[in-house]
Amino acid sequence: MNLNRKGKALLVLALVGVVGMAFRVSWNALRDVASSIGADSTAATLYPFVVDGLMALALLATLVLTDEGDKRFALKVLGTYTLASLVLNYVHGLVPELHGASVDWGRLADWDPANYALVLLATSLPVGSIYFGSDLVAKVLHHRPAPIPTPVGNAEESTETMRNRSTADLTVSTPAPITVAPLRMPDPVAVDFLKSALPFKPVRAIAPALVKVTAKRAVAATSTRPRRATGTVPVVARSARPKRTPAQLLDEARTVTAGWPAAKVTAEGIRREVHTSPANARMLRDTLLAERARTVGVAA
Repeated sequence: MNLNRKGKALLVLALVGVVGMAFRVSWNALRDVASSIGADSTAATLYPFVVDGLMALALLATLVLTDEGDKRFALKVLGTYTLASLVLNYVHGLVPELHGASVDWGRLADWDPANYALVLLATSLPVGSIYFGSDLVAKVLHHRPAPIPTPVGNAEESTETMRNRSTADLTVSTPAPITVAPLRMPDPVAVDFLKSALPFKPVRAIAPALVKVTAKRAVAATSTRPRRATGTVPVVARSARPKRTPAQLLDEARTVTAGWPAAKVTAEGIRREVHTSPANARMLRDTLLAERARTVGVAA
């Protein structure tokens, strides 16, 4: 652990040293560019801190901020000012007159459009530093880091403690006393000497605190489908017609089918006219057809 911390500390110190030397190199170029656009000696000395200082601020904001939008904004500011510092350092290397401060004011390139663009870039960087630097500082100050999750073991222990504490703090509720009325004897009634006077049992008044509890019972769901008759048919639902013997059924069938041709003597027709079961109707049909066959044979 100690070796790891020492290695990180040495890495940070080395980075600070490299950044400081790079800033010194860039500071010379940015100071000469600031002098060429009309800045005095003090402003020209502070100009590199405006450009490269905002780069360092944007880098720190990128490391601190956790929101994706804020982090992306800080990276854009860092990239923009890095590119601007690179362009000004490149111009400083291309124009030797900037080294001796012998160049005319406001003249950074021979080609007018390029010169106008470079002057606009050099003069807008301080204003941009004020705007973007203030925005980055505001985002860092309003940043709320994500809460550190509590280990599961501590959470269970705290939950158990709160459960025990809440159980111990509960007040013991005393049930309401049940008042029972005293025994009440009925009033005496005059009884004739011929009638036996039976002693009355004492009546105990019902306590007002007792409440009748109605048990919840499951109620079967009602169905719209008709239910089939099960079990024995009630006597009321039975037919009032007396049960007929086979001989009575045969006599009634003979009477009904006396004028029918042989083709019409069917079980269904007999069942409808005699009002009997299909089995009895088939038996009657066979009997009637057999009788007719015998009658035809005798006549022949």
